[in-house]
Amino acid sequence: MEALFDNWTVQLRKGVLEFCVLSAMEFEADEHGTYGYNLARRLVKVKGLDVSEGSIYPLLSRMRKQGLLQSHLVESESGPARKYYRLTAAGLARAKAMKSYYDEMQEAVAEIRNS
Repeated sequence: MEALFDNWTVQLRKGVLEFCVLSAMEFEADEHGTYGYNLARRLVKVKGLDVSEGSIYPLLSRMRKQGLLQSHLVESESGPARKYYRLTAAGLARAKAMKSYYDEMQEAVAEIRNS
């Protein structure tokens, strides 16, 4: 029974990780976009998400290949160039669609739990 619960929690976290990335990028970007390292550090700290920094970068790469993000390097005075990510129009549309669906799902679950 414990293995089934563990599998369920893993699948749930995987299902919301892309939404969390898009949501964070929508609201945290500066003039360059969102620095990948800062995004990874923030998501690693989110209790319950249980994501590792090493799993964020492959996701960012996949999302870039899907056209949801664009990336570019910005020179740094304190070390190597930094890779920044910015939502594309498709990424913003996906973030909004995910938010709408997530909100509906959250309301449906709350309704079931409260009845």
